[in-house]
Amino acid sequence: MLHINDITFRYGGRTIFEHATVHIPAGQRVGLVGRNGTGKTTLFKLILGELHLDGGEINMRPRARLGRLAQEAPEGETSLIDCVLAADTERTALFEEADNCHDGHRIAEIHERLMAIDAHSAPSRAASILSGLGFDSEAQQQPVSDFSGGWRMRVALAAALFASPDLLLLDEPTNHLDLEATLWLQSHLAVYPGTLVVISHDRELLNEVTNRIIHLEGGKLNAYGGNYDRFEATRRARMELQSKAFTKQQEQRKKIQSFIDRFKAKATKAAQAQSRVKMLERMEMVVPVVEDRAMSFDFPDPEPLSPPIIAIDHGTAGYGDKVVLRGLDIRIDMDSRIALLGANGNGKSTLAKILSGRLDLLDGQFRKPQKLKIGYFAQHQTEELRLDETPFEHMAMLMKGLPEAKVRAQLGRFGFEQDRANVKVSSLSGGEKSRLLFALMSREAPHLMILDEPTNHLDIDAREALVAALNAYDGAVILISHDPHLIELTADNLWLVGEGGVRAFDGDLAAYRRLLLDQARDAKRSAKKDSGAEKSGDSAQRKADRKAAAGARAQLAPLRKTAQAAEKALEELHRQQKALEAQLADPKLYRGAVSAKVTELKRQEADLARRIEAAELAWLTAQEELEAAQA
Repeated sequence: MLHINDITFRYGGRTIFEHATVHIPAGQRVGLVGRNGTGKTTLFKLILGELHLDGGEINMRPRARLGRLAQEAPEGETSLIDCVLAADTERTALFEEADNCHDGHRIAEIHERLMAIDAHSAPSRAASILSGLGFDSEAQQQPVSDFSGGWRMRVALAAALFASPDLLLLDEPTNHLDLEATLWLQSHLAVYPGTLVVISHDRELLNEVTNRIIHLEGGKLNAYGGNYDRFEATRRARMELQSKAFTKQQEQRKKIQSFIDRFKAKATKAAQAQSRVKMLERMEMVVPVVEDRAMSFDFPDPEPLSPPIIAIDHGTAGYGDKVVLRGLDIRIDMDSRIALLGANGNGKSTLAKILSGRLDLLDGQFRKPQKLKIGYFAQHQTEELRLDETPFEHMAMLMKGLPEAKVRAQLGRFGFEQDRANVKVSSLSGGEKSRLLFALMSREAPHLMILDEPTNHLDIDAREALVAALNAYDGAVILISHDPHLIELTADNLWLVGEGGVRAFDGDLAAYRRLLLDQARDAKRSAKKDSGAEKSGDSAQRKADRKAAAGARAQLAPLRKTAQAAEKALEELHRQQKALEAQLADPKLYRGAVSAKVTELKRQEADLARRIEAAELAWLTAQEELEAAQA
């Protein structure tokens, strides 16, 4: 499907790829992984032709359709369902042509093609994808402009999936999704019929979806079979073997060099010493294993507080007259590790604002100790960072009066050493900005950390570092995340936010996934019952379309039938002729005197030749009449 051959690409004085090669066969689901800055998105742009290579070539299978997740959210007054349907350009073009075409034969071809591509089921397929990504049937009829940027990016993802190209490129497809939509996307991509290449830092998605991993490292593209866990194990084993080989070679070289140093001045051993010098020169060096610098997070431990650190009794939460959550009876202790489940819009962020003190209860009692410190992380806070200031300046402003060493020590907990701490925020990557937010949030050693989608811009190594840091942290954690791997490794309790309330979920993420699947099946059954009239209308439309196609075909049916019959008769005569020729070619037939059978066969041969000539004329005449009628 895709051949990347010996490519070299440089950008801004830095070599991104150097003589990199990889082949992606049709039908594979590939995960493209590597630390931030190694060139994953750059490779996509090279495949799409948005950037130009300095060397090598990238080739895709001829006539294969290439699709991608749009980088910009769709806009306008088009409804969500129509926006997604428009992604199938062939279907759209065929319907437009059918509306304006007056040629019966062409109309028949159009309707045959529409049936071949299953065009009439397209609305239900588009609706199913939108539903999986969190849009109910009412929302699907609303204009795109009614939704926020994050929700419109979901529409862009739905359009890319609906188009179902031969090669689909997805760059961080879960960034704008909640956990529920992420779990649906995993199951959808796991059976994608085409070739898929996905850039993702979501370990769970890479494990559930991919059957091959391409790792970007050192300007090269290294392919590994299997999912992410298998890639990690295989790579670790390779590195261990390489490290052992390097150590063994260094020991061997040390022994040879020792012999050279010891005997090179002795006349009796000079020849042997010189031989070993040549041996060292010819020895092919094993490359040493260079480990990437390990990423680490380190949240400061808070002073202990008596439990509970937060208690809510009979609480009601909302905005003005709008109630979002009611009947809140909540208790949080220092050792609480809670993940909030529920689709976006169900009230998770509202609950987080209540717990963090950013929103007051409409009714009920909220109790907490006076000394309670709360850290709040939300991805939108990156917009509040001052782009022309450095991480050190951000931290120094919040830690006024403290020595510079303490300010830098807090930044160092999250990977900001001297050089990166003095770089302006405008030059930081998305992952570095997230780490700066962690450092700022935790500077006062909070007793409770509320983390709203903390992993959006973190690579896999940084996510693993976050898991380790949260598990080592002595305070409470409230987690809102679409990353199942993070939830499974850090949360002890799951709270389900929905139907206007909050309740403990008795089960793990696997049980929650099953619950979502059951709900989706129930919703589908209900939709089938509720849309009987609509489906009847769809059925009627399909019947009308089939009838139109049949009518167009009927105009040409007699001529086509005559031509087909003539062609079939001609084929039968040619078959008889071949059988007769085989009989006449048999040497046994001519042994002795010429028999009456030979005479009869010769007569049949002459008769067949006349009949074939007449049949060819009939077929040509019928074919010409058919073509004239079609024209």
